[in-house]
Amino acid sequence: MDLSKVVTISGKPGLFLVTSSGAGKLVVESLLDGKRTPAFANDKISSLEEISIFTTGDDKPLKEVFVSIHEKIGDNIGFDPKRVSPVELKEKFMLVLPEYDEDSVYQSDMKKVFQWYQLLNDKGLLDFTVEEEKSEENTEETK
Repeated sequence: MDLSKVVTISGKPGLFLVTSSGAGKLVVESLLDGKRTPAFANDKISSLEEISIFTTGDDKPLKEVFVSIHEKIGDNIGFDPKRVSPVELKEKFMLVLPEYDEDSVYQSDMKKVFQWYQLLNDKGLLDFTVEEEKSEENTEETK
């Protein structure tokens, strides 16, 4: 799963796919509506590959959190992160990442993680086959 071409732009809703780059700008395509727009050097752009979640130990890359959601909840999260109660949201997040840092990870962060996962999965941009094959190889080696 390569999340390096998927970005979030501060102040703009949703996620974007980097389609090309030019002098001082990127051309990005919205995963929400498919519109292409320029993103300039002064925009705060973060690649999903670089984002991690605070835990009580080492921070977890977003990619690993997505794998955990896939393993514990499945392809469809089955709830709307915007409408679920704060208690239920924390319970769902605790299910997929029990060691998250409760003081540093806010409800808005949890909502984004679940929304991003569902959006990327619906668009077919998450591929768990490589991770599943690696984990199967590791379990066979330990037997």
